[in-house]
This record gives sequence, structure tokens and C-alpha cells, in this order.
Amino acid sequence: MHTDVPAGEPFAHAGGLLATGLADVTTDPAALDGRGWWAVAVTYEGEVACARFTDVRPAPHPGGRWIPPGEWTSSLDEAAYVRGVERIRAAIADGIVYQANLCRVLSAPLDPRADIAGLGRLLAAGNPAPHAMTLRLPGLAIASASPELYLARDGDRVESRPIKGTGRTAADLLPKDRAENVMIVDLVRNDLGRVAVPGTVEVPALCALEEHPGLVHLVSTVAARPAPGTGWADLLAATFPPGSVTGAPKSSALALLDELEPAPRGPYCGAIGWVDADSRRASLAVGIRTFWAEDGHLRFGTGAGITWASDPLREWRETELKAARLLEVASRDNGAGQGLGQR
Repeated sequence: MHTDVPAGEPFAHAGGLLATGLADVTTDPAALDGRGWWAVAVTYEGEVACARFTDVRPAPHPGGRWIPPGEWTSSLDEAAYVRGVERIRAAIADGIVYQANLCRVLSAPLDPRADIAGLGRLLAAGNPAPHAMTLRLPGLAIASASPELYLARDGDRVESRPIKGTGRTAADLLPKDRAENVMIVDLVRNDLGRVAVPGTVEVPALCALEEHPGLVHLVSTVAARPAPGTGWADLLAATFPPGSVTGAPKSSALALLDELEPAPRGPYCGAIGWVDADSRRASLAVGIRTFWAEDGHLRFGTGAGITWASDPLREWRETELKAARLLEVASRDNGAGQGLGQR
């Protein structure tokens, strides 16, 4: 059984909850400190969309017609990506950065009849993820299978769970992966420390191994207690973009990546999730493993963290690994609403 939402009607589905009845849309994150249940999407470039829904209830993912996209092209081909990795390694040698996350955006023509709800349901069946979310708003359509927590809030506690280190199996992970994870943990600790009560930033888990469909990750947990009066605008200003998809130091990495990446990342590597202002609970994912519709195309981002120990071709293959399963799911035709989730 699944719940259908009329084609084109705004909705959000996350954490087993279906939200309908769009009441408000704003670009001001301060609204998240007010009242109600909000769906949130922030692009990597910092464009904010907050949508308040009035009807939020437990429900399966809604269905919809999905038509596979056309042929994929990449903003960086293999040769260009390898050159980018070498540029980052040179910047590391020069002391400009310690680590940077080089990304590319894939794009394919999309049939206008394709419904993002159909893709979201296919992902829920074919690539379940702990922070998955599908969001359809006027001018915005996102289907994310993110495994990574950017910011969770529960009352006076915030938590981030950066991912660094990816392989098909645990045996694929290298010392470089652990070193990279520790670098990003330090960055996230610093970011949260800007808005935390002194002495409350902690790391309950460091480089824990997590299994996800088709691959494994190293995941750490960083938690803190925000200072009294800290609102969502403050949290985003202190921590965005997420450290795991930028680099260290963050400001230097952002400048370098701006030179190397020819296409905007959009919702990829941004923040996607929900905020329940009434209960002071929230869960925002890092927008990885994420599709979005734009300008008649379906887009999808993939990337890898680059350190001095990086092998350029291995990093390219990591971007391929991260994309392969998701692109395969998106290539399935769900039979115009029938047979959803069939492999």
C-alpha cells in the first residue's frame, strides 16, 4: 500500500512521515524557531527554502509515475577530475588546505511527465537510507537517499555525524580514510564550538564503521549544547556548508573548490530535512546521494575527499562507486505507478 499525493501537489516525506497541506514558504531560517513542522532545503550555495506543512502524519512513501532519464553527462570527466585531484594535492603541498572534497554534477534529460514522488519511492525500496527525504515544492523537486546527518536537534542538544571514508567493504578502507575522518571531526567540533556552551562539545563516536547498500562508511559523532538563544540562523551560519563536503580549513577549501568545479552543486552537499519547531526536534541531512530536477534535467552529484595520500584514479573510482547504485535505481521504469520498487 502507498499513499498517493496528486501530481504537482506540494509534499514532503521523511522519517516515515508524510507532510501535506502547504501553508507557508520562506527563505528566512529564523522561521524555523517559530511554530509548526517545516521541510527544509538549503543549496550548497546557500539558497534557503523552508516550507511549513499543516498535515503531518505517519504514512508510506507516496507513489507517482517515474520515467527514467536520458543519457548522463558529467560536469567533470575522468581526465578533468584527475587534474583537479592533482591541483588539490599541490595546494596541500603548499599548505593552503589539508583536505578538500572534489565533486562533480551529473545531468540527464528528464521527461516532463516524470514525478519526483515516483523516484523517491524507488529509492526508498532500492536504496533505503537513514536520512532519506523527498520534497516537492513549486519550482523545487528533490529525492534524497542521504546516509549522512548534518545537524540533528533535540531540545538543548545538537549532533552531527560526518562521514569520511568509503569502500565496497571494510577491507577497502585505508589509513588515509581514518586520517581524513579525524580532520573533518576537528572541523565540525570547531564549527559547533562557535555556538556551543563552552566545554559541551564532545565526540561520542570516532570512525565507527557503518554498512549501507553496496558500500561501507566511517562515521563519527560530534555533539554539543548550543548557548541559550541560539536559533537556526545561528546554527547554519556557524556550520554551513557541512564540513564533510567542503574541506579543511573550510574557507580555503571553499575558495579552491570554487575554482575547480565548473557546475554549481545546488541541493547536492547542502542540507535537506525537517524541523519540528513545536517539539524543538529536527533532522537535517547532508544532501549527498541526492537527485533534483532543474531546467528539464535530472541532476545528481558525487564526489570524494582528497588528501595528500590520495590516488587520483582511486578517487575517481570512488565517485563512480557512490553514484552507481543510485543511477541504477533511477534508471528503473516503475510502470507508470505500478510495480513500484521492483528490481
